[in-house]
Amino acid sequence: MLPHLSQALIRRTRPRNPNFLLSLRPKNPNFLFSLRPFSANSSWLSSPGNPLLRWPQNPTKPPSPPPPKNPPPKTSKHHLALVQKEDLQNHQIKQDFNTLCNLLKDPSLSDNSSLQSALNLTKILPNPHLIETLIHNFDSSPKPSLLTLILWAHSHPTFHPTPLPLFNSIIHLFSKSKQFHSAWSLLIDRLNDPREIPPLVSLDTFAILIRRYARAGNPQSAIRTFEFIENLVSIEKNPSRSDCDSGSNSDPFNVLIDALCKEGHVNSASWYLQLRSESKPDWIPSVQAYNILLNGWFRSRKLRKAERLWEEMRRDHVTPTVVSYGTAIEGYCRMRRVEKAIELLEEMKRVGIELNVIVYNPIIDALAEAGQFKEALGMLERMSVYGLSPTISTYNSLVKGFCKAGDLVGASKILKMMIGRGCLPTATTYNYFFRFFAKFGKIEEGMNLYAKMIESGYEPDRLTYHLLIKMLCECERLDLAVQVVKEMNAKGCDSDLATSTMLVHLLCRMRRLEDACFEFEGMINRGVVPQYLTYKRLLEELRKSGMLEMARKLSCLMDAIPHSTKLPNTFSDRPPELRSSIMRKAEVMSDILKTCRNPRELIKQRGSSGNAVASANRLIEDIQRRAHAT
Repeated sequence: MLPHLSQALIRRTRPRNPNFLLSLRPKNPNFLFSLRPFSANSSWLSSPGNPLLRWPQNPTKPPSPPPPKNPPPKTSKHHLALVQKEDLQNHQIKQDFNTLCNLLKDPSLSDNSSLQSALNLTKILPNPHLIETLIHNFDSSPKPSLLTLILWAHSHPTFHPTPLPLFNSIIHLFSKSKQFHSAWSLLIDRLNDPREIPPLVSLDTFAILIRRYARAGNPQSAIRTFEFIENLVSIEKNPSRSDCDSGSNSDPFNVLIDALCKEGHVNSASWYLQLRSESKPDWIPSVQAYNILLNGWFRSRKLRKAERLWEEMRRDHVTPTVVSYGTAIEGYCRMRRVEKAIELLEEMKRVGIELNVIVYNPIIDALAEAGQFKEALGMLERMSVYGLSPTISTYNSLVKGFCKAGDLVGASKILKMMIGRGCLPTATTYNYFFRFFAKFGKIEEGMNLYAKMIESGYEPDRLTYHLLIKMLCECERLDLAVQVVKEMNAKGCDSDLATSTMLVHLLCRMRRLEDACFEFEGMINRGVVPQYLTYKRLLEELRKSGMLEMARKLSCLMDAIPHSTKLPNTFSDRPPELRSSIMRKAEVMSDILKTCRNPRELIKQRGSSGNAVASANRLIEDIQRRAHAT
């Protein structure tokens, strides 16, 4: 029997296909969920006869012109033969793609030698288009078998990754898997290839290595890669932006500094900038390099070092640009120093730098985040005085602040304001509402808003689906959760690790262990490695229920794939004394943060878990000892 659904959640427009059923496991006839619509009758989002706002229709593309009335000319036999030949080639490419995909997904071919043998038996001749399609298909979760596929393709004498995007994709794949030696071997071979004069290697190729070295925690290797680029005269500095390009510009030094700062190696970036300045007295870092490093210090919450760098810019006669001021304003706002950001805003006016929306948005976001809505709306009006039009980011900051404060009426007013000014909301705008509904378990309001998004022509993004599924799973509404998952898949968003994990945990809580195993197996078949915590929980539930054979099969499935065996060190697993100590320190730090404005005072509180509390305890013990001594 289906769980009882309130009439407010059942009643909506009739589905197009009344026979359409949603099921997590088709073989189980008891696990079927009809496509139940949702009502818009009893929610604050759409009160009958008194709606809060008019929902705008998402702009659609203009209709395509009608086809010409004149019949097309008759094609020749030669042209028909070429078309048939092209169709056969496309069909063969599709067959080859499906064959290779099935081999890469086969868990029994996890060993490199067995996969290599299986690839040789296919008799497929690899080509650049086929390999690039496979790389992009598995890029979100690269498999070790993809590396075997690349090496197998390179072993064919007819295969040559001539297009630069394909070569960069291969370098990215090896670097992402930390196979830097293989990446460098391919790159050196490409540079020394006599068939390519000059070698088709761009700055983007080396930028991939620099960024991957930085992400792997190896800043020295990233620096050596940059020095290799400096000594390379044949590199093509391609100004086009790729997936790995940060948009900083085509200067290799800026790419290096940007990669180091983004991955948290700001000290290494600052050290190398200073070393380069000392070794080359006539070289002065560009304002872009300063901006990147300034952003790095602010993102790592090193306020004093960021302010020191700001003074060094003035000392070296590097004039701050609007980007410099915008970076500093955003950094101060991120550290909740809005008053300092407003001072910089006034300084920009004095020095004659034209203000823009980018410098206002962080201030409005910080004020709304702190619940200072009067000041935030006042700053919004100041933008209008200077002739600046708020962007979608400006309105989203206000919507986020109101939703975080639980003021849905205020958030709805901002939504109405932005629509009235011609700024249409996006999925990000609605996600702030969904986040509030998920936090407080407001299923009806959340599903009503979701229904209105679909009806108005707006496409939810993956985060929208995650928030809905999380809300429904926490409220144990399995039928609605499965419906949302099915609709998510129909929109082209595959079930990822988060979605499947939430479903498996919900099925375990509802004692639907057979269906949980089916979903767990589906994760592995899709190439998603389940979390070890999910595996242990499902295995424990199966053993408690006496389903030992299914537990054994589950263990065999997990043993067939490489996975981590670490469980999270949760707070509830710690001893009671340690939990009490952590809570005491959290309370002390919370009181300090409410009143303290001096970063030096905050630094003093860092250290052992009982810093402030232990100091108080030592003071009490000292007083007691002196009292007993007298």
